[in-house]
Amino acid sequence: MTLTQLRYIIAIADTGSMNEAAKSLFISQPSLSLAVKELEKEIGTRLFKRSNRGVSVTQEGMEFLSYARQVVEQYQLMESRYIEKKNIKKKFGVSMQHYTFAVNAFVEMVKQFGMDEYEFAVRETKTYEVIKDVKDFHSEIGILYLNEFNKKVLSKMLQESGLEFHPLLECGIYVYMWKGHPLADKEEITIEELEEYPCLSFEQGEYNSFYFAEEVLSTYEYKRLIKANDRATMLNLMVGLNGYTLCSGIICESLNGDDYCAVKLKSDELMTIGYIKRKGVAISPLGEKYLEEIKKYKAMGDDSGYRDIL
Repeated sequence: MTLTQLRYIIAIADTGSMNEAAKSLFISQPSLSLAVKELEKEIGTRLFKRSNRGVSVTQEGMEFLSYARQVVEQYQLMESRYIEKKNIKKKFGVSMQHYTFAVNAFVEMVKQFGMDEYEFAVRETKTYEVIKDVKDFHSEIGILYLNEFNKKVLSKMLQESGLEFHPLLECGIYVYMWKGHPLADKEEITIEELEEYPCLSFEQGEYNSFYFAEEVLSTYEYKRLIKANDRATMLNLMVGLNGYTLCSGIICESLNGDDYCAVKLKSDELMTIGYIKRKGVAISPLGEKYLEEIKKYKAMGDDSGYRDIL
């Protein structure tokens, strides 16, 4: 397998034509076809389906192509930086479940590094997408939680994706609600006391398994359940319908405002929030700084009931 072969298959996928790809690469079509056949034979995978209308990428080819693009893009960055001596912005991306503190850590990191020399990306998204983003090199770090219920399934998925989980903090379960909620002044709330109020849960789309839920106690038979797909909608439902969600208890008023609170749920359940990264790949200085910002929430944890386990 060579870099040239990877460039060839990318050109074919982008043009949808062997002839057009050959023209753009300034080689003959027979030479291009031979190179593709040799690559398919080497990896034991059929990359393209050929027809009178042209060529299309196979399902197996789509996965291979995603890796090929990453390799070629990384090579181009290295070439620009070290051969052509161009000033390339350093990149950092993080994907996360809907944790305000993780977004705030990103904000603080960006403030310190500035935007002149760096290109940043933050993706607050579904659990499956967090894993996929790190697997496919879209993000360097992913933030999510494990507990006794989802640990076996997600750990297997991480292993198969070439990823590893590193714990950051372990915490109990809190009920997140607006301060005008009838139960907001209680020191502790039971799950039975919440029955008459709608439980709010983040929609997980196609991968809507209990194991991918962002909220613990996902298998509990809630009397009222509303799914939403963004944090702003969640906050509106808390105020408008006295809704609540289950969380880590880490409140970030600088982003969500001071109209909300977290009350301890009477439960022995624990959740471990941590970060995922690719195995064998070192964390960049930007990534280290981001994790450093997250660690600062330990001070809040001393009051909120979670403990740092770095």
